[in-house]
Amino acid sequence: MRILLSNDDGYLAPGLAQLAASLADLGDIVVVAPERNRSGASNSLTLDLPLHMGRAANGYIYVSGTPTDCVHLAVTGVLEQQPDMVVSGINLGANMGDDTIYSGTVAAATEGYLLGVPAIAISLASFQGRHFATAGRVARELVQRFTRAPFAEPVLLNVNVPDVPYDELRGIQVTRLGRRHKAEPAVKSVSPRGETLYWIGPAGPAADAGEGTDFHAVENGWVSVTPLQIDLTHSAQLADVRGWLGRDK
Repeated sequence: MRILLSNDDGYLAPGLAQLAASLADLGDIVVVAPERNRSGASNSLTLDLPLHMGRAANGYIYVSGTPTDCVHLAVTGVLEQQPDMVVSGINLGANMGDDTIYSGTVAAATEGYLLGVPAIAISLASFQGRHFATAGRVARELVQRFTRAPFAEPVLLNVNVPDVPYDELRGIQVTRLGRRHKAEPAVKSVSPRGETLYWIGPAGPAADAGEGTDFHAVENGWVSVTPLQIDLTHSAQLADVRGWLGRDK
């Protein structure tokens, strides 16, 4: 089995090292990851600049681009054979609800999915990063399950793991994405030169976090597994928009 690993925290991130170690004996592992932290890069491709690659002492390939660049280049120009699976992570911090729109971790997995490769994005739902080994073990179990029983078509799974010892996990729940409240206000500051600077404010608290959501599962000690799709068409509004466009005729 050929497994492509990537992330958005950069090739030196401890979560990536844990992921590679957890999957090492399950197949041929190739790591292609950003050379620096690209959290929040979403699905951006670098089209206005050339990209360079390097190889670290541990064999990881690093790219001067986004997580999406990494997977795209790996699948379309670097690897001799298409991987059987893309696994992105282990992210430091949750990627639940609206986070998935901005997440570079999810974006790396999404690019694999768009290129026809089954993909998993896996995140440790805490910024303390105490139990990467727990998320690594969950990733291993999911890859093993895929090996035993592959899906009939490419699948994109978003996985969030509580930051607790493995034995304290309650199990796995298949969930839907929750929703957050609007983001907190931007943070304003002043540079030493007197320039006004702004930092993007933190994400708002969970609004739709009831039973069945990823927020609820993780909060209650469960691993959350959410299948994602890329079709952004708002099918329920197609008729409304057709009518709206026809009103002045």
